Formats: sequence, C-alpha cells, structure tokens
Amino acid sequence: MINNNKFFINNVNTVVIIGWCPNIDKLIKINKSFNLKTLIITSPNQKKLFNKNLKLNIFNKINNNSFKNFILKKCNIEKTLFLSVSSMFIFEKKIIEFFKNNLINFFPSRLPYDQGRGGFSWHILREDRISNQIFHLIDEGINTGPIICSKTSLFPSNCKIPLDYENYKWDEMNIFYKSFIKKILNQQTFVLKHQNDYLKRFNPSLNTMANGYIDWNMKSYDLINFINAFDEPHQGASSFLNRSNFGRLFIKNVHLHGGDTSNHPFMAGIVSRHDGKWITVATTGKHMLLIEKILNIKNENIIGKIKEGDRFITPHQLIDKSKGSSVVYKP
Repeated sequence: MINNNKFFINNVNTVVIIGWCPNIDKLIKINKSFNLKTLIITSPNQKKLFNKNLKLNIFNKINNNSFKNFILKKCNIEKTLFLSVSSMFIFEKKIIEFFKNNLINFFPSRLPYDQGRGGFSWHILREDRISNQIFHLIDEGINTGPIICSKTSLFPSNCKIPLDYENYKWDEMNIFYKSFIKKILNQQTFVLKHQNDYLKRFNPSLNTMANGYIDWNMKSYDLINFINAFDEPHQGASSFLNRSNFGRLFIKNVHLHGGDTSNHPFMAGIVSRHDGKWITVATTGKHMLLIEKILNIKNENIIGKIKEGDRFITPHQLIDKSKGSSVVYKP
C-alpha cells in the first residue's frame, strides 16, 4: 500500500513470488519462519527451471480474468506482498492497479543507472564491481518504479564470470529479503525514492548466440572482459579457426597473461604455443590470452586439436550483425 509517498503492508500473511529464482527454496523457508504462506506463479518457459517438488501455478498471461480470479480466490490482496523476481511477464496498467500497489520487483543492480536486461554480462564488460540489491514498485516502465529500499556492497575479488556474480547475488538476496520481510511484519514504512531520469541508462538484452562473436581487434583488457561476459552459465563467446572445418567454437576459462613477448596487432588471434592443457593466443597489445577450453557446437572440448600457428578469426559481417541484433525474451 502507499500513503503519503510511503510503502507499507499491514498484517501481511502471504507472499506471492512471480517469476523464478534459484534460491526459491530459501525464500520459502524464510517465509515459513515468519508464518507467511507462499504462492509461486510462473510462465511455461520458466516452469522447467524449478524443482519438480514445488507446487507451481502456471500462467501464459497475467492480464486476464482467469489470473485475477485465481488471485482473489487465494489471497487477500491488501495483506499480500506480490514479489516479481526475474519475471518474464509484462505488467500492464490494469494489472498493476489490480495489485493495489503491493506489487514490487527485485532488481540486482543500481537504478536508474542499470535499467533494462542483460544481467551481469554488462557489469563484466564495464568492469563494474559495485553490487546493489533493490526492491522497487512496479510501474508500466522497465525497472522505472520508485525504489522502496536498497543495499549496496562490493563484489568479492573472486567474481570473474557471470556465474560468480549470480551466485553472490542470490546469497545476498536471501539476507536482503529476510531483513525486508522482518521490517514489513514490524509495520515499518518505507519512504519511496523516485528515480532521476537524468541518471538513467538502459541496457538491452543480450544473447550469447546472437551477441557473443569475438572481435580480435579489441584491446586485451576489453577482449578478456568480453569473453568472460559470456562464460558460465552461458554458452561462451565464439569465433572460428582458420584451419579445418571445426565450425563455430566457444571459448571459456580464459586468463590474461603478460609473461610472454610483446605482440603486434596483426598477430591477434594467433596460437603461439600449446601447453597441453591450455593454449597461448596473441592479442593486439602486449598481453596474451591463456585459454583452457575450446568447445565445439556439441560442447566437446577440442583444445587438443588446436595447433600452434592456427589463428582465430571472426568474419566482420558477423560482428556487425551481432551489434545490430535486438533480443527480446517473452513468457
């Protein structure tokens, strides 16, 4: 509920989680510890991500009478917190009003600085080491609603690829969520902080297969950040070899190495040494890349088939196409 620009819920008894998150079991456990009932609503695509033992309520859309009747049957809206987490649903004006301002979203970055999608790949590309946990009201925009509360920390030094960032995010969310629920139950009110548009930056969605082509003309730091940004849990940044018909190759487990001789930009992509379990590849600068995994389309590590003198290349038309690709994810 909102009153005088303050958010609160009196006598909350139910939490409806809309979307999906890997820590859902922990959120349910937290709710149980506070004697709160939990309902889970998700889309058909996200259904397969859940533990099969959980009871799920599957909807293709949430802006119809079928969904509204379900909510009215299961919940007292005024005593229910509706929490969107990684939801693929589109919240239109009528459904937002239906929730009576008890509909909020979890966002794992700074707002309005990081509006949009693309997750931690954008963090890695920009070398952004600041972590932020936010609950904000949902409005008709994408992550544009007023901020209810937030918590800032620094990503640990061992966070290197998206999976590291994701694991840290969900661990932090458990703590943040528990603290937030406790305050709600204690009848605490939260002063809403409206986002300043002049600070806004929108990050579009990314898709590894569409956007992950490696431009070997990048400077070494930009190059390793790009490769890391599409590492686990994604398929990997990709390129091709100038020899044989290996097809599209996906590169993972990469290190920046300054212990070898200097390069020339013309050498970028050349395999200068094969050390059995890894290869050394030249960049446009003084650094080399140490690469431990070269995966083919079948997800087989073919690093043993790579030879010294081979060169990784990515056709310019694929790089240009990747920059022009617009990725849209739907329920």
